[in-house]
Amino acid sequence: MSRFFSLFVAFVASFLLIGSAQADVKVLTSIKPLQLIAAAVQDGVAVPQVLLPPGASPHHYALRPSDVRKVQSVDLLYWIGPDMEGFLPRVLNGRTLPSVAVQELPGLKLRHFAQDSASHEDHDDDGGDDHDHDHRPGTVDAHLWLSPHNARVIAARMAADLSAADPANAARYQSNLKGFNQRLDALDARIKARLAGVAGKPYFVFHEAFDYFEDNYGLKHAGVFAVAAEVQPGAQHVAAMRTRLQAVGKTCVFSEPPLRPRLAETLVAGLPVKLAELDALGGYTPATAQGYEQLLEKLGNDLAGCLESL
Repeated sequence: MSRFFSLFVAFVASFLLIGSAQADVKVLTSIKPLQLIAAAVQDGVAVPQVLLPPGASPHHYALRPSDVRKVQSVDLLYWIGPDMEGFLPRVLNGRTLPSVAVQELPGLKLRHFAQDSASHEDHDDDGGDDHDHDHRPGTVDAHLWLSPHNARVIAARMAADLSAADPANAARYQSNLKGFNQRLDALDARIKARLAGVAGKPYFVFHEAFDYFEDNYGLKHAGVFAVAAEVQPGAQHVAAMRTRLQAVGKTCVFSEPPLRPRLAETLVAGLPVKLAELDALGGYTPATAQGYEQLLEKLGNDLAGCLESL
C-alpha cells in the first residue's frame, strides 16, 4: 500500500509540475502601447493586462486600491519609466516580482526634449510660451514606443522574460517575436510610402508626443500649442498662437483624444486651418498580435489624411 501511495504522490507531483510549467504568466503593462507589444509576443498563449484605462493620462494618473493590488500580484510588469509614469515608483518599491522600466533597456534609441526645439521658440507679452510644460528641455522624451526600432527592443526583452518564466511556451514566444519583426518591416515600408507626399508640409500639435514617429518618417511639426488643461491661456497668448497659424496659411492642428483643448476652436476660427486628432496611446486599440501595427498605421493615415486634404 505504501508503495502504491508513493507512486500516486509522485504522479500527482509530476502533473502539478507540468501544469505549473504551462500556466499562463500574468503580464501587466502600465499603458496600452506596451500592452500591444506584449500581446504580439504572447499571441496564442495569453492576453496581457493594462493598468491605465482608455483616456487616462500616464503623466497624471491616480492609482486606485485595486490598481495597487494588481501591480503587486502580477508575474511580470512593464512600464516606460519615471519620466512617463511618475505615479508608479512609490508603489513599485513594495513589489517583489520582476518589473522592467523599458526606458532603461540597452539598445533603445532615446530622444531628449531640446532647448531650441520649435516648441520653445516664441514668447508672447504675457510671459507665456508655447512649450509643452510637461516636457522640460533636456529631459528624456518618454514617448519612445512610437519608434519601431524601440518596439523591437521592447518585444525582444518581453520574449526573453516570458521564455524564462514559461519554458513550455518559449518556442512560441520566439516565433511570435520573429513574426512581429517581419510585420514591422512591411509596416515601415507602408507608412513611409503613405507619408512621402506630405513630407515638408507644416502642421502643429498640442502635445509634443510624436517626435519619435516624426524622426522615423522624415516629418517635423512646426510648433507645439501646449497649454495645461486646467489653465485658460490669456488673450495675448492666443493672439500670438493665431499669428503663427496665419503666417503658415493652410495647415492642420492636431490634438489627442479623448479631449480637444478648450482653446482649439477659438485658435483656428476664420483661418484655413483644420483640427484633427493623433492618438499616441491607441487607447481603444484591441490587444491583439497586430495591435501595435494598427496604432502606428493609424497615426500615419490620420496625419497624412489631414495634410492631403488641405
